Amino acid sequence: MTLWKTICSRLTTVCRCAQPVCGLKRNSTIWLVTSVSSRHLCDSVGAIRNYVDLQAGPGKNKVRETDEVLLGSPLLALTTSHPFTGYFFVDLASENTQALAQRCSASPQCQQVDIRTGDCNIMVDQIVTEIKRDEHRSLNLAFLDPEGLEPKWATVARLASVQRMDLIINYPEGGLNRFLGRAMNSPGQTAVDEFFGDRGWRVAYQESQAQGEPNLHWRLIEFYESRLQAVGYKEVLRADEVGDEPLMRNVEKNAPLYRLLFASKHPLGHKFWTAVTRRDIHGQQLLFRETPLQY
Repeated sequence: MTLWKTICSRLTTVCRCAQPVCGLKRNSTIWLVTSVSSRHLCDSVGAIRNYVDLQAGPGKNKVRETDEVLLGSPLLALTTSHPFTGYFFVDLASENTQALAQRCSASPQCQQVDIRTGDCNIMVDQIVTEIKRDEHRSLNLAFLDPEGLEPKWATVARLASVQRMDLIINYPEGGLNRFLGRAMNSPGQTAVDEFFGDRGWRVAYQESQAQGEPNLHWRLIEFYESRLQAVGYKEVLRADEVGDEPLMRNVEKNAPLYRLLFASKHPLGHKFWTAVTRRDIHGQQLLFRETPLQY
């Protein structure tokens, strides 16, 4: 049995995800980014190449409507042709980390996998501390994929404290929509404040509402980008700035789900992101296709 089939067939624990096209688009993006990034990082002789996934899940995702099973981001990262030298996977649920550990055991890179159970906002400090032991020769890529608003801004800032740390961030438009109205009217600290890192997002929200803008998230994303720039990411890219429209939608309801952002402290990182968002998994132009990929 091939590694791919072994990983796909082990265990039954899965995460439920959105409709097929949305799940496919995101998984294609993650596979391409990790593949291109790992290949690029391999060009640095003697470098430690780390992949960090702070909400890794069990390693497989099941599409609600079709029961189709897709590989999750941790297993996609393990199947790149140019492996990372270290993998840090975190999830809050022990059931997920146990399932992921067994699935990862099928990989030739299993000895390089570090799986931890706990809150990503707490575990990140341990992981960053470990990476910084060899920071001068480490090259790192972190994926932040919240189901809601779980990764607080302090977690992003902690990752950014690593000199060479690229970020792929799932901007959770759908999750924010559920909380923005209540948070705007709350005098106290809210989950939205913790996601953005301060209360400045409220100004962007008010300006958007006052001007009757159809999509307030453009302003909120710009505010989030400014926060990233303040911690060293001078340029933050959205997929729509270089490729096809990145907004992943609920196919049935056409409701917004998320956008992918990429932040790098090095111009080469942006070059590779541009290449990735313009091509699909088969190397064709435009990553976000409307038909399923065959693995």
